[in-house]
Amino acid sequence: MLAPCLRPRSQWLMMFMASLGSCVAAVVALVKDRADKLVARIGQLGCMLISAALTISGAQAEVISPDVVPGYRIELPRDEGSHPQFKTEWWYVTGWLEDTSGAPLGFQLTFFRSRTGIDGDNPSRFALRQVLFAHLAVSDPKRGALLHHEKSARPGFGLAAAKEGSLDVYIDDWQLRRDGDTYIAVAKANDLQLNLKLQPKAPPLLQGDAGFSQKGPNPNSASYYYSLPQLAVTGSVSIEGKERAVKGRAWFDHEWSGAIVDERAQGWDWIGLNLDDGGALMMFQMRGPNDSELWAAAKYRAANSTEAVSYKPDDIEWKPLRHWRSDRTGVRYPVEWQVTVGTRVITLRPLMDDQENDASGSTGTIYWEGAVLAYEADKVIGRGYLELTGYGKKMRL
Repeated sequence: MLAPCLRPRSQWLMMFMASLGSCVAAVVALVKDRADKLVARIGQLGCMLISAALTISGAQAEVISPDVVPGYRIELPRDEGSHPQFKTEWWYVTGWLEDTSGAPLGFQLTFFRSRTGIDGDNPSRFALRQVLFAHLAVSDPKRGALLHHEKSARPGFGLAAAKEGSLDVYIDDWQLRRDGDTYIAVAKANDLQLNLKLQPKAPPLLQGDAGFSQKGPNPNSASYYYSLPQLAVTGSVSIEGKERAVKGRAWFDHEWSGAIVDERAQGWDWIGLNLDDGGALMMFQMRGPNDSELWAAAKYRAANSTEAVSYKPDDIEWKPLRHWRSDRTGVRYPVEWQVTVGTRVITLRPLMDDQENDASGSTGTIYWEGAVLAYEADKVIGRGYLELTGYGKKMRL
């Protein structure tokens, strides 16, 4: 055999053509293998643009959902999964963490599913029947401002899904799922990563009337709603490449509905509190014109109890104590509150003022979502998350 450098020119040409053929075959195979995902990615971009346009314009097609009615029996883990026949659904986990030095962090990971009402009869896999959104945020007092990211996607092609029958919702490498008796929350961005395990330490808390949660004077404005308070959290948080081992407590909410918001509602204020004694308190108010109270509700469960107490609007009061204005958006938020539920008077104070989440690139909303401390008679009694919506513009879900 001749040395490679002395091979005749014809042999070099034959070898080159053979190599070129192998490369072409490999490229064709790769393209074929990735074709669906490539087209799906293009579809995801279209999904983002279409959903953003629908959200901003309010021109979303009419969606006919099943009625939310009293008497439905929520069953877990079945109802932890998606309910795609309903217009709106979300899975929401928030909590207080601390690293090995004891420094506090707040975190939020939320997945939203929206039924668009578009192409309902179209059998194509590319039909835009459902849209998924996700919000990721960490409150770090050392930074002084919320670190947050958002994603949008159309379910399908292994890139995004909200599965039925059990909790497994994801967009790319953001996911919230159940693994045995543990919940897994994972999300990755360039400057922020969460990798958390959440372990239930208390039974589910069915909100409202056994899971039927009325959201306005008209009982047609309602959702199916349950919470998992007092979740024990372990794992890690990475901020700008610096990973920290963390532990803490979290709160999980899951709601689904066809008409969750009364037409008169301008927004809402909501708090989920993990009390230090092991109890749990959820309360919210829907605000009407000029921030008047349109509706309110609350649910309290004492530590080591399976029974919970529901409170009606007359038993609840939200009184803002201090406001903060965002330099970015100009929106003014009431970040410190005195809330009354029954005979209890609780003060809510934020971990930091700037916990504004600008999600105009996905759900088209700007809201305040942040870690707060709860005080009663100047004593810390719990930690939770406060959500303030509709202060910049009306929320639509």
